[in-house]
Amino acid sequence: MISRTVAVASSVGLHARPAALLAEAVDDSGIDITLSFDGEEADAASLLEIMTLGVKHGDEVTLSTDDDSAGEVLDSLVALLSRDLDKE
Repeated sequence: MISRTVAVASSVGLHARPAALLAEAVDDSGIDITLSFDGEEADAASLLEIMTLGVKHGDEVTLSTDDDSAGEVLDSLVALLSRDLDKE
């Protein structure tokens, strides 16, 4: 298993548009990725599951996968979450 941790930069956290952009990017990757926050986990390709985590601006989340070849995908998702997606 590989994982990456990142602080969410979007001013609204992972709500609405930022959550949708993350879910779309994960779905497009074709890799099963789990998003973890505050002891809870969500399928990172599911908009609704992401939003139920209640992640706010500045909260740290962890992206993980069992696919050991997905390091570049995780790195790109970290870069995505490191931007304020609500303003793009």
